[in-house]
Amino acid sequence: MAIIAKEKSSGVPQVPEGVYIGTCVWVIDLGDQWSEIYQKTQRKVMLTWEIAGETVEIDGEQKPRIISKEYTLSLSKKATLRQHLEAWRGRRFSDEELKAFDLINILGTNCQIQIQHNENGYADVASIMKVPNGFSLKNQDADTIYFDWEDPRCFDLFENIPDWIINKIKKSSTYAEKTNTASPDDYQEIDDFDDLPF
Repeated sequence: MAIIAKEKSSGVPQVPEGVYIGTCVWVIDLGDQWSEIYQKTQRKVMLTWEIAGETVEIDGEQKPRIISKEYTLSLSKKATLRQHLEAWRGRRFSDEELKAFDLINILGTNCQIQIQHNENGYADVASIMKVPNGFSLKNQDADTIYFDWEDPRCFDLFENIPDWIINKIKKSSTYAEKTNTASPDDYQEIDDFDDLPF
């Protein structure tokens, strides 16, 4: 017998490096998260894409292959979120759009995603590009999730969000502030994203 130490694995193989077509299926406000690197609190958002034509086996079942990336919720000139959104749209934000751009607009939209592996071997969304003109791929298998702290029923949506993301949300100061303020009243459900401008 031997006591063997090895690198921890999630059990799910990483997405191979390359360029893929993705559909945005989740937009999740992670709240105000403490950054050890910058020693300050920053508002974070997670975007998740379903990768077209790719599946992965989880617990004996084939499921859509997805990949997520966390961003600081900012459209400042140097913000990665702004750079990726502008590359995704294929155009710069107007001054008016920079005042307030609702990320619900990207749900269900396609883009090209370049995936690279970081120094730890994990797949990362390195860059995003607009799909070619005339390209359309609207079919998706993954459920759409839009988690917004301003939604009065935001806590009811927890049942749709994977536990590992819920645990991250619960670490936010936003979660601590909002825990007892959610109310189901005045909730407006969003059923159709097709007509939203991107």
